[in-house]
Amino acid sequence: MSKQSKRMKSLCEKRGGDDPVALVEGVKSLKRFDNVKFDQTVEIAMRLGVDAKQADQIVRGSIVLPHGIGKSQRVVVFAQGDLADQATEAGADEVGGEELAKKIKDGWVDFDACIAAPDMMKIVGPLGRVLGPRGLMPSPRAGTVTPDVAGVVREYKAGKVVFRNDAAGNLHAVVGKMSFDHDKLAENIQAFIDHILFLKPMAVKGAYVKGISISGTMSPGVRIIAA
Repeated sequence: MSKQSKRMKSLCEKRGGDDPVALVEGVKSLKRFDNVKFDQTVEIAMRLGVDAKQADQIVRGSIVLPHGIGKSQRVVVFAQGDLADQATEAGADEVGGEELAKKIKDGWVDFDACIAAPDMMKIVGPLGRVLGPRGLMPSPRAGTVTPDVAGVVREYKAGKVVFRNDAAGNLHAVVGKMSFDHDKLAENIQAFIDHILFLKPMAVKGAYVKGISISGTMSPGVRIIAA
């Protein structure tokens, strides 16, 4: 077990108890941990009462948060012709076909999202071994294989967040930056929680949300009450 640093011990003492608090109070506590020289990313972790081994209990999807995530996401698009032009106009960082596929196959993965027009999947398919483990493989279910490549590019540029519960039934997602003002950060967090509550699988028995915590890149977690 790693030893806790003096800084983290001090922050944990500043946090006080570990009982869940209302979202408004939780965000106030979190923002008191903003004592590093960079703008910390704020994440949410939700412990769900789902059986991750059951396909009908998987919680996955995406959401465009009200105030974005404070980061300009790098987006690449596999498209040709008019769709390629539309993707470029929408702000895609790189658009291409076979040459882009070769670049990725050779190890380039410096991007946050990969989108493909349906007719480009014959080129994208073989990249599964590279993109799959990184969660970047385009798929119809995730909405990243689509004829509306420009629309999806704009969503990611606006702060679209993609999520999926892990093998233990936990969800992790970015919900903003520590520099966001209190109300905007709270609205982003509440929007994400509301969306997860809306996605509750019908097969889930008992408590659906078992715990929620928010934290910064270098801060302790603050437990909040689902509401």
